[in-house]
Amino acid sequence: MKTSFWTRLFDVISPRLCAICGNRLSVNEQVLCANCHLHLPLTGYEKTPLDNELARLFWGQFPVERAAALFFYEPKSAVSQLIYDMKYRGMSEIGERMGEITARRFATEGFFEGIDVLVPMPITRRRQWQRGYNQSMEIARGVSSVTGIPISRKAVRRIHFTQSQTEQHAWERLHNVENAFLLSKPDDIQGKHILLIDDIVTTGATTIACGRELAKAPDVRISILALGHTKS
Repeated sequence: MKTSFWTRLFDVISPRLCAICGNRLSVNEQVLCANCHLHLPLTGYEKTPLDNELARLFWGQFPVERAAALFFYEPKSAVSQLIYDMKYRGMSEIGERMGEITARRFATEGFFEGIDVLVPMPITRRRQWQRGYNQSMEIARGVSSVTGIPISRKAVRRIHFTQSQTEQHAWERLHNVENAFLLSKPDDIQGKHILLIDDIVTTGATTIACGRELAKAPDVRISILALGHTKS
């Protein structure tokens, strides 16, 4: 890919840094340097999207077609810095670029075949106001730019804010997000195969709560994409 003069100039004036190691990026690198990209703890779930550790979280919870996450996530690991910066340091561009990276990798395995619409995991208005953006929407933008699949922005809403789930057990997480979502535009997804997009999935409680609400739309099919999956 040819790099413009202005891109090179801006890189000199304000060097871009790798979101994981902090080293300076070359003009042809986006978000991650080549070394960190090479050493991402990839799950390989996109090769077996019907049956993997992530997909099994949703079996019996709502009808799920396929599920995959790009990498394994572990708190305080190198890759956790990338997620922290994306969610809490205003670096929304990380989400979009990582969405692009994920989409290119998953597309080679046919992961997006038959998907009609992307649905980013919604956040509350309060959280949107605090953060200035929804990180799942940014990931969805990246996926959409690569695949051409449209995004539904209003199919489902998050209607109340829940406390942090970091230290909670699986059953506590499920209770915490019970009735947290509302299917607001069922016509947007009726009869369609939707891809629900999130940043990190741990127990799957939030995804399950949202998936159950989306499943109320007539004849809908649901698949899941996440950047990271926290191994049990």
